[in-house]
Amino acid sequence: MMHNATAMTESLPTVAPAGLQRNVPLAPLTTLGIGGPARVFVRAESVDEIREVIAWTASHHHPLFILGGGSNVLIADEGFDDVVLQIDLRGMTVQSEDVVYVAAGERWDDFVAFAVDRGYAGIECLSGIPGLTGATPIQNVGAYGQEVSETISGVEAIERDTGRVVTMTNAECGFGYRQSVFKNAAKERYIVAGVTFRLKPGGAASIRYPELQKYLDEHAIDVRDLRKVRDAVIAIRKRKGMVLDPSDPDTRSDGSFFMNPIVTPAQFAAIRAENIPHFPAGDQIKLSAAWLIEQAGFHKGFVHGNVGLSSKHTLAVINRGGGTAREVIELVRMIQERVRVKFGVEIQPEPNFVGMQWHTPPS
Repeated sequence: MMHNATAMTESLPTVAPAGLQRNVPLAPLTTLGIGGPARVFVRAESVDEIREVIAWTASHHHPLFILGGGSNVLIADEGFDDVVLQIDLRGMTVQSEDVVYVAAGERWDDFVAFAVDRGYAGIECLSGIPGLTGATPIQNVGAYGQEVSETISGVEAIERDTGRVVTMTNAECGFGYRQSVFKNAAKERYIVAGVTFRLKPGGAASIRYPELQKYLDEHAIDVRDLRKVRDAVIAIRKRKGMVLDPSDPDTRSDGSFFMNPIVTPAQFAAIRAENIPHFPAGDQIKLSAAWLIEQAGFHKGFVHGNVGLSSKHTLAVINRGGGTAREVIELVRMIQERVRVKFGVEIQPEPNFVGMQWHTPPS
C-alpha cells in the first residue's frame, strides 16, 4: 500500500533529546494566543531528531503532540502535561518541470508565493493562509474553491511506532472535505515530514468562488496573471481579518473556527429558511456556516468575556485580550446550540483541541 519506506538501521537512544525544554508557554506559539505551558517542549530540525523524540517519548510512555504553526489549535488553559514536538524541517526543491517537494516546516504562504512567482498554477487561491506546509494535508486545507488535495501527489511521513519514513500517494491519504487519514483513521500513526505537489507551469488560476470572480472582474485581472490573482485573494482575506496582522485584533484567531456543514438533499429540504447560501458537494449540499451563525443571532463583533467573534467575519473566534480556552469553549457551545435549535444543523469546529476532551453533543 505504501512505498519508498526507509527503516531505521539501529535502535535509537532513549536519552532526553537535545534541545529539550521544560514549561514552555504555548500561547505565543499559536495565532489565537491562548493556552498554558508544555511540560516538555522540543523543536526538531531533521528527521533523525524527530525519531529521537519519538523513541524517547515511547520509552517513557509520554503522549506526544505535534505542533506546527499553531494556526489551527485551541490549547487548554492548563497547557499540555506531556511532550510537544514542533516540526522545523526546511527546504523547497523543484524535482521536475511540474513537481515540487516542500518540507513540513516551511510556511505555507511562502510556498504559495514561491509557486506563483514561478508561474506554477494550482494553489494561488490558497494564498494568505497561516501555518506550515506539513499541516495542509492533515486538514486538507482549502479556500476560495481550491483544496491542497487537488495538487498533492504524495506525502512523506514518519511512522511513530517504527520510525520509518514512508511515502503515501494521494489516494492513500484519504482526502475529503477538511479531512484525511492523518486527521482521522491514522491520527496517531504518522508525523508529516514533507509534501510533494504537482502543479501546472504556465497554467491559469482556477476560479470557482463567486466573490473572487467578482473581484477579478471589477479589477480587470486576467486569470493567467497568477501574481495578481494571489494579491486579490489576500486582499479579500484581509478585509475579513483572515490574514495575520499584529495591528488588527481580528486576526488573533484560528481563522475559520467552524467548518461549513454538509447535508443530504433531504436534510436541506427540511431546513425552513429562505435564501440560505448553499453549494454542491458531490451528491450532497454544503451550507454556509457563517450565514447559519449570523441567522442564529451571533453578529460580527459578538463578545463573550475576553473572547468573541471577529468584527469582520462570524466564522472567526478571536482572543480579545486575556482570553481563555474555557471562554472559547463556552462560546462555541453556545453557537452550536442556537444553530442546532434554529436550523436542525450541526456545525463542527475545525481546530484541534489540545490538553482537553472535546465531545460532540448529541443532536
